[in-house]
Amino acid sequence: MFELSKQFRFDAAHTLERVIDTESSRRIHGHSYRAEVTVRGRPDPVTGMIVDLGILEREMEDARDALDHRFLDEINDLGPATMENLCRWIWDRLRPTISNLSRVSVHRDSSGETCSYWGEEVAA
Repeated sequence: MFELSKQFRFDAAHTLERVIDTESSRRIHGHSYRAEVTVRGRPDPVTGMIVDLGILEREMEDARDALDHRFLDEINDLGPATMENLCRWIWDRLRPTISNLSRVSVHRDSSGETCSYWGEEVAA
């Protein structure tokens, strides 16, 4: 079993309702983000790849373009602009095309924060 990860960066602004640091969070402010997309699987016997990197890059570029230099509060299907919601939004955007998507992580390197999403648990 193999995992392959690819990253993209984006800068975006948002506001956020919080319990602590409420004043600064409510004001429009921005962050530099790094998103990491991981696929998992066995290489195709013909191509030797678990995913065609060209397809992965194209889909990731579409997601990046939708987030980069945007006001995240205006993205209708994102919800509050938390790292959790960014992970889920990127997942939902890529999953229809990237069937072996394994994990999406969003990093804010300047503050040492990372959030990862693995998809929904399926009840037995």
